[in-house]
Amino acid sequence: MSESFVFRIDGVEITAAPGQTIMEAADAAGIYIPRLCDHEGLRHQGGCRVCTVKAGGRSVAACTQPAEPGLEVENDTPARNRVRRDLVEMLFHEGNHLCPICEKSGNCELQAMAYRLEMTDATRFPYLEPCRDLDASHPDIALDTNRCISCGRCIRASQDVDGKGVFGYVGRGIHRRVAVNGADLAQTDAAVTDEAMAVCPVGCIIRKGEGFSQPIGERHFDHGLIGHEIEGKRK
Repeated sequence: MSESFVFRIDGVEITAAPGQTIMEAADAAGIYIPRLCDHEGLRHQGGCRVCTVKAGGRSVAACTQPAEPGLEVENDTPARNRVRRDLVEMLFHEGNHLCPICEKSGNCELQAMAYRLEMTDATRFPYLEPCRDLDASHPDIALDTNRCISCGRCIRASQDVDGKGVFGYVGRGIHRRVAVNGADLAQTDAAVTDEAMAVCPVGCIIRKGEGFSQPIGERHFDHGLIGHEIEGKRK
């Protein structure tokens, strides 16, 4: 078996194993690299680009870029975080994310990422205010594509983990959205126990009857910024 090697993230030495991505090695070392499309247990996609770092002088997606011996990586810098903030702002503007009235508030990774990146100033982009389909046909699940950020987590989870292929993309560009492999969600074999239900980072895939069940103070991101579990591993 090949031996481990060392590279650096923001000047900190990181030990990596052959085949690990920059993000995987960073997670193991307790260094958080922001991400939205990546999720533990799913194949890497590199779609959202929020995890973009500078490695060897060029911008790469940390979730797909293999770590290399001696590599110098810039992650938590003003320049990197400014790019990430722009990307997250555009995700807010491309959908309808009304956090105060959303069932996912406090448990939403997009909302939590905005807090982490200190999105407190007025944004520079126009709100597109789309009017997309809301599918509430299923007895246990609702699909609100107005909140979809095209992270692809539900698609990969449904295909690779659940073995069902319930979800997929339709449309192109800013008109791309998640659709189902039936006339509506009720005409599929989607179930609340599917991994695809659990991995949605926003309020797009919602379990009926559970909205606002957690009071403020007990929601996931009330306990710390997104990524605090990873940073807690650092010695």
